[in-house]
Amino acid sequence: MTVPGSKPDPMETADRGDIAPVRGVSTVSETKAPLASDPAAPAPTPPYPTPSGALARLIDSQLTMRILLVEDDQAAAAYVSKALSESGHVVDHAATGRDGLYLATSGDYDAVVLDRMLPGLDGLSVLQAMRAADVETPVLILSALDKVDDRVKGLKAGGDDYLTKPFAFSELLARLEALGRRRKASTAETLLKVADLEMDLLKRSVKRAGREIDLQPREFKLLECLMRHADQVVTRTMLLESVWDYHFDPQTNVIDVHVSRLRQKIDKGFDRPLLHTVRGAGYSLRAAS
Repeated sequence: MTVPGSKPDPMETADRGDIAPVRGVSTVSETKAPLASDPAAPAPTPPYPTPSGALARLIDSQLTMRILLVEDDQAAAAYVSKALSESGHVVDHAATGRDGLYLATSGDYDAVVLDRMLPGLDGLSVLQAMRAADVETPVLILSALDKVDDRVKGLKAGGDDYLTKPFAFSELLARLEALGRRRKASTAETLLKVADLEMDLLKRSVKRAGREIDLQPREFKLLECLMRHADQVVTRTMLLESVWDYHFDPQTNVIDVHVSRLRQKIDKGFDRPLLHTVRGAGYSLRAAS
């Protein structure tokens, strides 16, 4: 069993049997787990103090995260997975770098806990491959490599945080939930959504029910204004000022023309219209008719 703060030789790790996965925790591993009924199989001993029941109160009840844990030390992985699950989070576990990279690039995770010294593919290589594939999931590096240079390399490779072993689980949990809150705040600032209509402000893209909608720049700006004021009446004056930068009424039908075109693009072919005309007042983007 690995001593806290140390790391086994990768060749030895590759030949080592995994412990049985924690109930409710998905595990991906390239090695075979010993039978639970095998009396010769050693019982795993947590390498860190087991969290008390009061620890569950630290969790933000509004933040349930799906977390990927990439850790080859099976005792540490079982401990962290169990503690995170008991704290209300969903955990998937990968025991190798290659399995971790596959899950990180194919799954939808709120955070990744990544060990550096992994068999097959080391942690920094996994991290660099994730960023090269435009996977922006926050990554907390968890490693016994505690030198300043090690931490700097991890952060420069694309890591969002770095925690050294041995560690307190309460700190790991707090750091993960901080990453989750920052990601949610960032997503809220760059993604607008009304019913099944989504606007990505960074990519300048619009989708409805997963279908791409091609908008001209002015139409995009018009829809952005309506989505930012969803379920509200947006007057013609508000649209003239925010979309056309007019501070007077040009006495033209420019708004009507653009709204008509926008309605054709976002509502045509769908059962439920989103863009509504409020007679004598303006327009409203809302899910309910």
